[in-house]
Amino acid sequence: MIENSNVEPVLKLTERAVIAVKEFMKEPDITGEGLRIGVRGGGCAGLQYALDFSSAKDNDHVYEQDGLLIFVDPLSAIHLEGTIVDYTMGLSGAGFKFINPLAKTTCGCGNSYAS
Repeated sequence: MIENSNVEPVLKLTERAVIAVKEFMKEPDITGEGLRIGVRGGGCAGLQYALDFSSAKDNDHVYEQDGLLIFVDPLSAIHLEGTIVDYTMGLSGAGFKFINPLAKTTCGCGNSYAS
């Protein structure tokens, strides 16, 4: 994974996550050049992860991992430092899982956390 500004990436995706994102991007209604990963207020624990397909915006951290472009805004980068994003499949369904070393508590669904 590389970033266009020669700074260490704030997060990484597992191989399963990269494969899943690339599969989703093949859908005809998906637009954007890559995956935007962010954090916003909300969820049952205070902060919520956000995933979307997008293009780069001014001031974004832009990374490339296995041919996948990843965009993270500067504020989200602070909250996502050291995070690993995985894609899991189980009895309760499939989805992205965030392993965030900065999260002090997480909710049961795993989509929100408090720092």
